[in-house]
Amino acid sequence: MVAAKMQQYAITASNLTKKYGRNVAVNGISLEVKKGEIFGLVGPDGAGKTTTIQMLCGVKTITSGSASVSGVDVVHRPDRLGGRIGHMTEGFSLYGALTVEENIDYFADLYRVPAELRRERKAQLLDFSRLMKFADRPAEKLSGGMKKKLALCCALIYSPEVVFLDEPTTGVDPVSRRDFWKIIYNFLSAGITVFVSTPYMDEAERCDRVALMREGRILKCDAPQKLKQALSGSLLSITAQPLRAAVSLLRGAYNEVQIFGEDLHLMVSDPASEQSVIRDYLTNNGVVVESVRQTEPSLEDIFVTEIAALSGAASQPKSRTETTGTEREELPSKDDGYAVEVAGLSKRFGDFTAVNEISFRVKKGEIFGFLGPNGSGKSTTIRMLCGLLPPTSGRATVAGFDIDREAKRLRPRIGYMSQKFSLYQDLTAEENIDLYAGIYGLRGGGKKRRKQWVLEMAGLAGREGVRAKDLSSGWKQRLALGCAIMHEPEVLFLDEPTSGVDPVARRRFWDLIYELSAQGVTVFVTTHYMDEAEHCNSIGLIHEGDLIALGSPKTLKEQRLVGELLEVPLTLEELFVALIEAEDKRRGNRRPSS
Repeated sequence: MVAAKMQQYAITASNLTKKYGRNVAVNGISLEVKKGEIFGLVGPDGAGKTTTIQMLCGVKTITSGSASVSGVDVVHRPDRLGGRIGHMTEGFSLYGALTVEENIDYFADLYRVPAELRRERKAQLLDFSRLMKFADRPAEKLSGGMKKKLALCCALIYSPEVVFLDEPTTGVDPVSRRDFWKIIYNFLSAGITVFVSTPYMDEAERCDRVALMREGRILKCDAPQKLKQALSGSLLSITAQPLRAAVSLLRGAYNEVQIFGEDLHLMVSDPASEQSVIRDYLTNNGVVVESVRQTEPSLEDIFVTEIAALSGAASQPKSRTETTGTEREELPSKDDGYAVEVAGLSKRFGDFTAVNEISFRVKKGEIFGFLGPNGSGKSTTIRMLCGLLPPTSGRATVAGFDIDREAKRLRPRIGYMSQKFSLYQDLTAEENIDLYAGIYGLRGGGKKRRKQWVLEMAGLAGREGVRAKDLSSGWKQRLALGCAIMHEPEVLFLDEPTSGVDPVARRRFWDLIYELSAQGVTVFVTTHYMDEAEHCNSIGLIHEGDLIALGSPKTLKEQRLVGELLEVPLTLEELFVALIEAEDKRRGNRRPSS
């Protein structure tokens, strides 16, 4: 029986537990991963995903329970995993001074890959990752997405039987994420088993099976489609204008209402009756309802619903006596003025043009999304608009101030949350808040009021003494946001604020952004999550320094998409073949077989 299971499964774990003193990071989980499948592990920050992967890779000792990976007893003989597994950590560190090709060769040498196999596999990896023309570039000069793809190439050069990927595409743009998954699909055909943790629910949908993890336990484990079918209740998708007023009203009537792009998602037990109730309720309160329809839930809906249910916040209608007394939130009117005006703005570094004569305007109180691949010029543009980087040519005003001539007068009017967590890791949450209050000149009662607001907004009341480095990603992001808006700025710049944050924390973060916008704050945000782009009033698409599209999400989809989008159900193998054939047709060549 045991031998048969070892032949069928690449990974088995029984009652796997990891404790740090009294803290239980992983609490008695059991799972089985078949050979050749993609297995996804998703959960909130601090759920135990990374610890689980590290135990299965033999990096961390197991407190109790048993585990086998590729036939190796991980508890007693983790040393035998060498050469059988690949492990790409969230912070996978390449050798910055080595070129792309030299990094791959280093790992090939480390695992003694034969010369002929190395040449074939390296050529294939460089081709699939689109890194061939960058083979001579030092790793330290690659974009974030290119570094992630190179890290995967290094993990696959020696053809492991099982590859563990811990949030491998965090902070990577959608184009590079697609390239990344094409590489994975290619090696599935060779029988490699993939065990991946990810905060992206669209990536989790690609997996054969998914485990939902929370507080060290696995809540559910099954194929994505079966998880959807097992969901109790039905999902309603509501399109209404103004969206913020609809959100305010429905959250007064239901416990769990989620903004999902241009729509609202709401789980109900009786969709037939609730559709008419919701339509009438919103209409009677001055909201224009375009549609209320039942729709298939996404894996993200499943994830958020499960967490909400465990937290005691399942979406159930409140009594009608409560809802009829709910007053609609009066939102501040926006004038026609512009908070950001950009005309022919450029930035060059020597011969390299990072931003090339871009022009756009952002209305006061608007949420403006700035999208583009890694290295497209998003962060450079934000630094110029914040007065941190002088433009080479062109002009721009933010909050009425010229970014070049009036940078010092501008800075007190803006908030800036950088792409990387910018707070002091060894300071406590309270000490970080006090530091930023001092920087912004807050004193006395004003400082006390804003400090309390930040603690409550970030969910850190009672955790003031926790050091920043010990906070989960979601708490860190909300703390960083709080520090960025301590001084109540007119314009807020957020550079990929939710990168790597789980769906629950992301949705809460966007609730805060909506509240700020409703109060008249202009929000300028970059993101790699396309569902987040749908939250914006308008978006700009930038590629290689050029602004290539500008408009509302709805307008861009209607005007820019050529043809009709078809969804075709395929197996992973069929999808892999289709991708390869399409790529061959585009390039007009033939690939070496894998």
